[in-house]
Amino acid sequence: MYAVFLSGGKQHRVQMGDVVKLEKLEHGVGDQVEFTQVLMVAEGEAIQLGAPYLASVKIMGEVIEHGRHKKIRILKFRRRKHHMKRMGHRQYYTAIKITQILAA
Repeated sequence: MYAVFLSGGKQHRVQMGDVVKLEKLEHGVGDQVEFTQVLMVAEGEAIQLGAPYLASVKIMGEVIEHGRHKKIRILKFRRRKHHMKRMGHRQYYTAIKITQILAA
C-alpha cells in the first residue's frame, strides 16, 4: 500500500515505514503528525483518487529530527565585466517516519 500526499507545496509518495524529509514543520522531535491532504491511495490494483483530496484518508507520522540539507552553491558570473557573485543556501527540513496510512 502506498499513498501520495501534499506537504509544503510538494507531493510525496510514501509507504509504511518510509522516512521522508519535508519542508520544516513546527513540531517537536517525537511528536505525532497527521496529514489530511491525501491525493491518492493505492493497494495492489485498487486505486482511490481524490478530487482534489480524499476525505476519509489520513497519514500518520512521527517526527524523527530537524536539520538542514547540504549547501547549494550559487555562482553569478558575467564575463569581461569584473562581476562574480557567490552565494550559498541550506534549506531546513523535518524528517518524518510514516507510521500508518489510515484508509477507509
